[in-house]
Amino acid sequence: MPFGKIKNKIRRACVAGVMAGIGLMGASGARAADWCSGGVWVDAMLASYHINPDPGTHFEQFNPGLGVECWLNGQWALTGGGFRNSLSRPSWYGGAVWAPEFAHWGVIRLSAIGGVISGYNYGSWGLGHDHTIGPVVAPIVMIEYKRVGANFIVVPPIPSDNLPFTIGFQVKVKF
Repeated sequence: MPFGKIKNKIRRACVAGVMAGIGLMGASGARAADWCSGGVWVDAMLASYHINPDPGTHFEQFNPGLGVECWLNGQWALTGGGFRNSLSRPSWYGGAVWAPEFAHWGVIRLSAIGGVISGYNYGSWGLGHDHTIGPVVAPIVMIEYKRVGANFIVVPPIPSDNLPFTIGFQVKVKF
């Protein structure tokens, strides 16, 4: 199968996952409630901050996008979404979030995400003919108060795309 078709299938799957998550918010059936029994959050990706970028490099600090977190219980979630990344490219992501109980302090939760993301040059680590789909493992500081919150995601550098450590910022609402 040509990479373009694989890329389009991944993109459609991510969009379908986000749309399904959004659909779960309004679902009244017990089945949807059981699947995301820990709650459904809709995330709005807003901005990023790049730590010690190489002089002369330019990164977009405004990174609009939407995502969804389907919490299976109090510690595990499935997440997916899309945004315009710091290199002005579309990025799609999907993965799992782990927020262990021992890492909760009031409104602050420490967690980690693991999954895949597109839109960056991963070099030999990447998938596809242009190596733009790759793994992501990143710590997250979540701040949640009732039905609103924010995520601070510490994204590791991607040297093959000259991207330094980056902190992504999302706001979110629980449905």
